[in-house]
Amino acid sequence: MNTLRSRPRALSLAAFILAIPLAASPVLTAPAHAQFGFGGIVYDPTNYAQNVLTAARSLEQINNQIRSLQNEAQSLINQAKNLANLPYSALQQIQQNVQRTQQLLGQAQNIAFDVQNVDRMFQQQYGSVSLSSSDAKLITDARSRWQNTVGGLQDAMRVQAGVVGNIDTNRTEMSALVGQSQNATGALQATQAGNQLLALQSQQLSDLIALMSANGRSEALIEAERATAAEQGRVQRERFLTPGSGYQPGNARMFGNGNN
Repeated sequence: MNTLRSRPRALSLAAFILAIPLAASPVLTAPAHAQFGFGGIVYDPTNYAQNVLTAARSLEQINNQIRSLQNEAQSLINQAKNLANLPYSALQQIQQNVQRTQQLLGQAQNIAFDVQNVDRMFQQQYGSVSLSSSDAKLITDARSRWQNTVGGLQDAMRVQAGVVGNIDTNRTEMSALVGQSQNATGALQATQAGNQLLALQSQQLSDLIALMSANGRSEALIEAERATAAEQGRVQRERFLTPGSGYQPGNARMFGNGNN
């Protein structure tokens, strides 16, 4: 009797033991995204995050393109500035100063700044003095040499006045060119301002050369006249001391026959 009662319990215990592994084993399910429904609209957080990330990347690419376009535009602006011409030019004034100095040199009297003319005039007026030259010719030649000397001094003073007159103009032009160079908006403008400053310096050097040439010419004429005058004096003295050509005594009649 007891045996019959214990038998159903054993079967129940065995069934319970066999069911434990099934209850304890993990449940294998496929992963799924969390989804929420609001009024029939399904909201997927993972998909939303991916869309936001994609939009952010697209926006970054657009910003990069905008920055690239801005850089290209700035580069074009800089190129335009570099190609812009200088709005100020001193070349015309510089050329006028050079022409004025050249005109003053071209107005040189008698013996001008011409190699062939210098050789010919010096040979005629500053050559050797002949013993056979008449007194009238000696006086004429001496006066011509004196005129050359005075003319050379006058020419030198003209050039000096012209160069001094250019100083104030050059100062104004230099101040303007320096200001243009400092305010240049591009490489071309800076280069043009520098070139005009160099041209102004060249004009000043030309004035200096002209001044030195005029002064040297006047000094050369003075020395040439002095040397020729000394030679003429020697010739006249030699001719005076030559027998038969110097002073000859003679009768001098102070009054007429006078029948008073």
